[in-house]
Amino acid sequence: MPGQRTRRPVPLVDYRRPRLAGRRSARPHSLVSLVGRLLLAQAGACAALSVGFSRRNLPSLLLAVGIAAAVASLAALVRSGSHTSWLIAVTAESGLVAVGLFRFVYAGYLGGTLLAIITLGTLLHPAVSRAFAPVRAGAEAAVDRPGLPDGAGELQGSPARS
Repeated sequence: MPGQRTRRPVPLVDYRRPRLAGRRSARPHSLVSLVGRLLLAQAGACAALSVGFSRRNLPSLLLAVGIAAAVASLAALVRSGSHTSWLIAVTAESGLVAVGLFRFVYAGYLGGTLLAIITLGTLLHPAVSRAFAPVRAGAEAAVDRPGLPDGAGELQGSPARS
């Protein structure tokens, strides 16, 4: 029939979102989401403890809310799963642990230091650091392709699988 429109076939590749080499999948690694949840819990605990035990003056309340907002934004950054975000998180958590231990020694106030120590330990765990490691797309993709010979991975810099 001349007036009837034909349906276009569904393309095999989704052209709306081009995939870049080395780009992670939309679903983050489970350890990455665990660290993000730990950082959000730390932000909440830090705000609750600081506001609850503060001297009820404005600078102390603003500092508590500012630190909680900074840790919450760090949690949002960590959810991206990039290696740079992991480095920033380790640096920030090391600073929070150092300041918390300093405050504990001189003021007897522990605050969110225990949760910062737990989060820093989780970030430094080898499995978590591997989850944040950058993906090498070129060498791994050549080894997994069935049409290439067995030694094709060695040509691109990775050891061949046996």
